[in-house]
Amino acid sequence: MSAALAAATTSTGEAFQFWVLGTVAVIGALCTILMRKAVHSALCLAGTMIILAVFYLANGAYFLGIVQIVVYTGAIMMLFLFVVMLVGVTAADSLTETIKGQRWWAAVCGLGFGILLCAGIGNASLKEFTGLGAANSAQGGNVEGLAALVFTKYVFAFEITGALLITAAVGAMVLTHRERTEKARTQRELSEQRVRRGTQVPPLPAPGVYARHNAVDVAGLLPDGTPAELTVMQTLRKRGQVRDVSQEALADLKALEQRAAERLGRDRDEEEAAR
Repeated sequence: MSAALAAATTSTGEAFQFWVLGTVAVIGALCTILMRKAVHSALCLAGTMIILAVFYLANGAYFLGIVQIVVYTGAIMMLFLFVVMLVGVTAADSLTETIKGQRWWAAVCGLGFGILLCAGIGNASLKEFTGLGAANSAQGGNVEGLAALVFTKYVFAFEITGALLITAAVGAMVLTHRERTEKARTQRELSEQRVRRGTQVPPLPAPGVYARHNAVDVAGLLPDGTPAELTVMQTLRKRGQVRDVSQEALADLKALEQRAAERLGRDRDEEEAAR
C-alpha cells in the first residue's frame, strides 16, 4: 500500500522540475513555429526534444531517454539543421507561401492533432490497460521486448528509416554541390575584363575599418569617414547582415587624435621647461 502511494504522489523536486522544464519546452515549441529563421526554429525544436528526454529519464524510462537524445535530437534534428544550413534557407524563403491557403490548412491540421492528442491522453488516464505486464515480461523485460520487436517484426521499418536519413544526407550534398558549366576565369582575364569595362579597374577593396576589423560583414571607411559600399558583398547587404561601425570608428579615431595631441603638447611643454 505504501509503495503504491509513493508511486502515485509527486515530490516537491519532481513538481519543480516538471513546471520549470515544461515551461521551457512549451516556449521552445512555440518558438519553433514563430521564429522567422529556419535555423533558429531547428535549434528551438532540438532544445524541446532534449527536455523531453530529461522527462523520460526522470520517470525511469532510460531507454526512451537515450533514444530521444541519440536518435531524434542527435541524428534527425542535427541532420535537418545541417541540411538547412547547407541549402541556405533564408527568412524570405521560409515566408513564401507556395501553396494557396497552406497556413490555414496547417492550423486546422494542428488543431485536429491537438484534439486527438487530448482525447488519447484522457482515454489513457481513465482506463486501465490489460495485458501490459504480461507483454513487458514476455521477453524478460520492457527493453528486451522492445528490442525483439524492433529487430524482428519491425526490422524493415527500422532499416527504411535509416535509408531515408542517408538519402536526406546525400540529397543535401547534391543540392549544395554546384557543377561548373564553364571554365573558371584567371586573374589575368578578370583584370582585362575590368579594364575593358572601365567601371572598377583595380580590385575591389577589402573589408575592415582601419585594419581593426577583418570580418566580411564590416564595411571599410573612406577618407571622409563614410563607409565604402564596395567593401561588402551584395549578398550580405541584401540580407541586412552588414555591421555599421563607422560612427564608432570615427569616435575612436577622434579620441586617439585627442590623446595624441595632448601627449604632444605635454612633450612640448617638458622640452621647453628643460631648456
